[in-house]
Amino acid sequence: MQGWLRDLGKSLGFAVWIATNDRSRLYNGEPLSKGCLQILPPALLVAGGDTVPLIDTVWLNATTLEVEAAFEVEHTTSIYSGIVRLLDLALGSDQSAHKHLFLVAPDDREGDVRAQLSRPAFSRVSALNIRYVPYSSLREHRESIARFGSGLKPIEAIARQL
Repeated sequence: MQGWLRDLGKSLGFAVWIATNDRSRLYNGEPLSKGCLQILPPALLVAGGDTVPLIDTVWLNATTLEVEAAFEVEHTTSIYSGIVRLLDLALGSDQSAHKHLFLVAPDDREGDVRAQLSRPAFSRVSALNIRYVPYSSLREHRESIARFGSGLKPIEAIARQL
């Protein structure tokens, strides 16, 4: 999924950041970070936290390097920690990253995603409009989005409100 998001972001004209802990992971025989930003823009380094560089995939405006979208892929990992990383990005930087935050997970984890976001600790998260992208939607639409899409509208169209 992370490789698909990387390729999709690049095909839509975004600069792409891959999480520091995933940069050397292989995708189609090459490091996942190939062709991606090597250094995260300093404006995104949140004081007191090192979580933002661990966000799975971030799409940035290729010219200004401002965040356009951030994706946490939660295949089997803790949904909670992914939400916290997205919150650190949205609330901890001067950039307005809170408009396009996505949790990407298998279709059968939608209930888990919704349950985590309904926790009292995340009671104010709804204002950030974090959305869920099921694997099946990304799988079904990624090629047509890459070929015909522009901007974030295609991703928003396949994402579900939480």
